[in-house]
Amino acid sequence: MRDKVAFAGIGTTRYGNFPETDSYGLGCEALNAALDDAGLKPSDIDGLIVNRIPTYERFAEMMGINPQYCLLTESPGRFSGVSLALAAQAIASGAAKVVALVYGNNGRSVRMTYGGGDSEWAPWGMTSPGATHAMMWRRHMHEFGTTHADLGPVAVAFRSHACLNPDAVMHGRPITLDDHANARPICEPLQLLDYCLVNDGAVAWIMTTAERAKDMKRPPVLLSGYARQDAFHYGSGPADDLWYPNLSACRSVYERAGIGRDDIQGLGIYDNFSPTVLFSLEAMGFCKQGEAGDFVRDGTLQLGKGRWPTNTSGGHLSDSYMQGWNIIAECVRQLRDDCGARQIPNLQAMQYICATNIAQSAILRRAS
Repeated sequence: MRDKVAFAGIGTTRYGNFPETDSYGLGCEALNAALDDAGLKPSDIDGLIVNRIPTYERFAEMMGINPQYCLLTESPGRFSGVSLALAAQAIASGAAKVVALVYGNNGRSVRMTYGGGDSEWAPWGMTSPGATHAMMWRRHMHEFGTTHADLGPVAVAFRSHACLNPDAVMHGRPITLDDHANARPICEPLQLLDYCLVNDGAVAWIMTTAERAKDMKRPPVLLSGYARQDAFHYGSGPADDLWYPNLSACRSVYERAGIGRDDIQGLGIYDNFSPTVLFSLEAMGFCKQGEAGDFVRDGTLQLGKGRWPTNTSGGHLSDSYMQGWNIIAECVRQLRDDCGARQIPNLQAMQYICATNIAQSAILRRAS
């Protein structure tokens, strides 16, 4: 399937607090933008995957789509990458020719907490993803001698990118390492600037064959390869192996894509919390296990400064938490040279990485 499937259109909404609409309305806005981007009509869509939108039936009715292939994927953010792979498989198998993938989330206006309530971990305060990641980072600190300060360059780099992105929630609000160090604690050892930003918003992608995409409005971006490894022995709590074994298995993405790590010019890393970025870099072999703090210290992830500019829209930490969907959209926009002041120069290939118990990586590249 190498380079057989392409992104033909991308659409995003504003991110913020929009109680006047819901996930359906936000999703329609994003998909209409993606259709315009690709130069397509709703009737051109014959495949539909929705996420965080309650039903594909109602959404398809609102958009005037009658697909021959449709699917509602699970709500956790790892399903952005899963949805991408399912769309690619549907296109490659002939189940659909043009697939719209739509994520809509009104989590801020409905005050979604992503935690709380009863669970088997509740008596110990482990009721949220933030608590889980805090304990995993504590494990990293214990094993490797890292500190909370090692997370600062991640937050600062992504905020600097958001300041170059006029659509980012945190545009115009730079931070320093001191700001990161002195932010209020949320779940020790994590602090405010280690957490993603929950907002209302939507993202849509349109995927089709690479051959068909050549004739569409915008330059196609190819899906060169993807890899996935699941592991559920820590399915309901903190993983003391920090997801390294299953994410390390995703290094096969380079062979599948026919592209080496050194051929990648930029990264999109799922950053629901800042430690996840360091876990991802170590597991994917950008640095040795336990050395990611040193690896990012001198601006390695920062545009115009480091070798691996990462999450150039601001990521989940400073653009908005759209559960991976906006990070993949940013990779596509970068590869089309659509990013203005935050554009990575001479870009040919980008890598998406998601460290969870469904670990994934994908490589996207510019069509020649």
